[in-house]
Amino acid sequence: MDSKQTAILAAKILSDKKAVDITVIDISVKSTFADYFVLASGSSQRQIGTLRDEIDDRLAKENILPNGVEGKPDSGWILMDYGDVIVNILTADMRDRYNIEKVWGDCEFLQLDL
Repeated sequence: MDSKQTAILAAKILSDKKAVDITVIDISVKSTFADYFVLASGSSQRQIGTLRDEIDDRLAKENILPNGVEGKPDSGWILMDYGDVIVNILTADMRDRYNIEKVWGDCEFLQLDL
């Protein structure tokens, strides 16, 4: 599975668990550390933890394991590093504060059919 397929799969998993505002950004042209950012918002700390667990479980079934995971549900932001794919699960407040979409606004945003 290539990095684009992994990013789309992660977005689908997040959608299945009712994450909102799911975005996949192709950052490969501007970044040396990853090819895709997957962003999603959860409505509560509990949902953010559930989304993290679901991503971890379902990607592991595909033999895709994280290099690292940073943050906890009560921090409002969890970052899961899958090498060429970085999954960010945030509360709406944290997402507004850091505005990752604006920072990477000159990159391609994938059209998702979830």
